[in-house]
Amino acid sequence: MTDREIVLLFRSRDETAIEQVQQAYTLYCLSIASRILSDAADAEECINDVWLAAWNSIPPNEPERLATYLGKLTRNIAIDRVRANGAQKRCTEQYALSLDELSEIIPGGSVPEAHVHAAELERAIGAFVRNLPEAQRRVFLCRYWYLDSLAEIGKRFGYSESKVKSMLHRTREKLRSYLQKEELL
Repeated sequence: MTDREIVLLFRSRDETAIEQVQQAYTLYCLSIASRILSDAADAEECINDVWLAAWNSIPPNEPERLATYLGKLTRNIAIDRVRANGAQKRCTEQYALSLDELSEIIPGGSVPEAHVHAAELERAIGAFVRNLPEAQRRVFLCRYWYLDSLAEIGKRFGYSESKVKSMLHRTREKLRSYLQKEELL
């Protein structure tokens, strides 16, 4: 069944949409949740929450790329679960390492102004990533979106770990320069 057909099932509130999405995307979503959560049971619960979130959000949303939509739901729900569980105590090593690498560039904060700033940062980072050469974009997304380890990224693309590490370092530096140019740092 195609993504479009699954979305149409959601739109018509047909419960087979859940079965179809589970069949097509459980492994994909579980791999994302498992990289963020340290507990397999938490990851499985997260996936159930993803199916519910998809049911509740389609419609009004009608994603053209269902995998991307479900991946984003999974990532957000898993990160929320980490926060609820006491982030540093229960987060996985890759999640913590990825956040540490980016924390040097992207400031945090919880005041209302920070939320506006966060939306601007999200827009700017999205534009930055879209304009990266394909190889750099794929490595960057594997590390900071999918939270892959350096070894996993190297294996996937045929690079040494040191090459992946230096690619990510250069990309983070370009991101820092870009955000400074955009006056977001």
